[in-house]
Amino acid sequence: MKHKIIVIIQARLGSIRYPSKVLEKLGRKTLIEIIIERLSKSKLIEKVVVATTNKQKDKRLISFLKKKKIYTYAGNEKNVLSRYYALAKKLKPTHIVRVCGDCPFSDYKILDTLIKKIKDNNYDYVSNINPPTFPDGFDLEVFSYKSLVKAAKKAKSDYDREHVTPYIIRNTKNSFNFSLSKDYSKYRLTIDEPKDFIVIKNTFKKLKYKNYFSYKDVLKVINKYPKIFDENISIERNLGSKISTGQKLWSRAKNIIPGGNMLLSKRPEMFLPNLWPTYFSKSKGCNVWDLDGKKYVDFASMSVGTNILGYANPQVDRAVKKAINNGNMSSLNCPEEVHLAEKLIKIHKGFDMVRFAKTGGEANSIAIRIARAYTKKDNVAICGYHGWHDWYLSANISSSKNLNQHLLPGLSASGVPKKLKNTVFPFEYNDIKRFIQICKKNKIGVVKMEVYRNISPKNNFLKKIRDFCTRKKIVLIFDECTSGFRETFGGLHKKYNVLPDLCIFGKALGNGYPITAIIGKKNIMQSAQSTFISSTFWTERTGYVAALKTLEEMEKKKSWKKICNLGKMIKKQWIKSAKKYNIKINVTGLDAIPSFSINSKEWIKYKSYFTYIMLKNKILASNYIFLSTSHNKKNLKKYFKVLDKIFMMISQFELKNGLEKLRKIPECHVGFKRLN
Repeated sequence: MKHKIIVIIQARLGSIRYPSKVLEKLGRKTLIEIIIERLSKSKLIEKVVVATTNKQKDKRLISFLKKKKIYTYAGNEKNVLSRYYALAKKLKPTHIVRVCGDCPFSDYKILDTLIKKIKDNNYDYVSNINPPTFPDGFDLEVFSYKSLVKAAKKAKSDYDREHVTPYIIRNTKNSFNFSLSKDYSKYRLTIDEPKDFIVIKNTFKKLKYKNYFSYKDVLKVINKYPKIFDENISIERNLGSKISTGQKLWSRAKNIIPGGNMLLSKRPEMFLPNLWPTYFSKSKGCNVWDLDGKKYVDFASMSVGTNILGYANPQVDRAVKKAINNGNMSSLNCPEEVHLAEKLIKIHKGFDMVRFAKTGGEANSIAIRIARAYTKKDNVAICGYHGWHDWYLSANISSSKNLNQHLLPGLSASGVPKKLKNTVFPFEYNDIKRFIQICKKNKIGVVKMEVYRNISPKNNFLKKIRDFCTRKKIVLIFDECTSGFRETFGGLHKKYNVLPDLCIFGKALGNGYPITAIIGKKNIMQSAQSTFISSTFWTERTGYVAALKTLEEMEKKKSWKKICNLGKMIKKQWIKSAKKYNIKINVTGLDAIPSFSINSKEWIKYKSYFTYIMLKNKILASNYIFLSTSHNKKNLKKYFKVLDKIFMMISQFELKNGLEKLRKIPECHVGFKRLN
């Protein structure tokens, strides 16, 4: 039988973790050129071709390859199997070699060994990866055309179609694997991330920049200079096939953005490392679509509490789009700024003036500045979480434990001026005795606190705080960035009938659009004029427009009543399911933001397991829920059904100590202590 063998290299410029990597240069040539030249040395193949995508971004690659006279086919980006099949149908080979475009050291000598095996023994599939013993980056697969045809017609899963050969491997008994006597599979000479390219360049340097070298030469470099490979050895082999597009992008983000993103609460490690979808392509109602198009019901944070009316609320979005069409910025001020101030004052009797900002951290800093300007005193007593600014983190200068019960355990005050030491003093919620001691001892001029934490106020705690601050002429600030508009139409302080001097609103105020407000009594708010508080983008129009429409919709729908009723249902079901399976559970938080924890030393493992199983059922979930008017009984029913199965399994883990089943599930990081 005459054999006609072609090499198909799959390559694209749209790699999530390392875009355009195949056109990176190693020496004088691009990676794709090096692969083609190295494999073209084989005398047993007919030609080397490239299968890329029909996306706009890959037209540059197609143009480049055309100039090099390399036969190229463009097809579906996700369905790589269809690309291979279409190319094979055109070229009519007896066998196909599969190579990835991120493996510049692919070796024709390995290829020739595999081809001889498949020709001499009439195998349907041969490779050097099942199991792998070669360094990652030397992977080659050779399979018969008839196997490819069968896979193209019968493989149904997205995974099988994206990765070409899994269906062939599972359905082929007639196969062979080429292995080394020593296992080198932990080493990486493929390129998925920038650190991989560093290793490739350093290895190439040790090979004296020769384009033609064998895998044996590379193994000598590994044996002689193993430290070169420390750079990327921690990256799991074939990680790209095991993680989502969002996780790939997160890996890329961490190389160029300190911490990976702008908000700790949205880091995937806080939920489920390496498995949490991380990025969204679309959001609507209480649904979120990831970058792979998977749809999830959001029973987690609803963007950390910003969307009480649900994502992409049509009324709010319509108002914002109209404002954008009329211009969102100009040299003049937008009138909506005045209208929103009047609306907030109307909702909150006892307040006279308003200042605006975009974020909660900004608003908290503005409130502190105004209060200090009024009292002429520097020292502040705090209870709760109030942002990331220097004034707040200075609490941890004297001791890194001061904010343990308010923010994160052992948080560093690095970068915060040491001169701010002993200006901010934390006190515990419901501990009125300690609060009074702190105020008397430290000449406190300002008290800032959250109205409600994971437990409700006891023994008239809030009223006692108010009375003490009034007697001592201390400015009392309530931070309601989170609690505002959740249990009342306005601040939660209205529920407890305790009026602060200043009150801060954020998060839900604009239903996803950035807007925060500081409302207060006129005599104190006027102190803003004695200090400099000003910022260009605080005048941007869309936040004001969104807030006005959000308030209108909240009032119309009585949103606070609906989400509280949903929260009560959820709390009851948590307790009911826990009781059913004899699980010791703590249920806390506002009804609008219910939360739970399990009394077990393995709580973090169970929390991670909870998120893992919910995620498998297309639900974004943690142990707390920011509810919205888009949540309803239908998606609650689905949530409760999965919840029951999870609690049943957790009860078995507790009884039978079956924690070995949880070892493969990555544990979430321990994050914010506060639950509201």
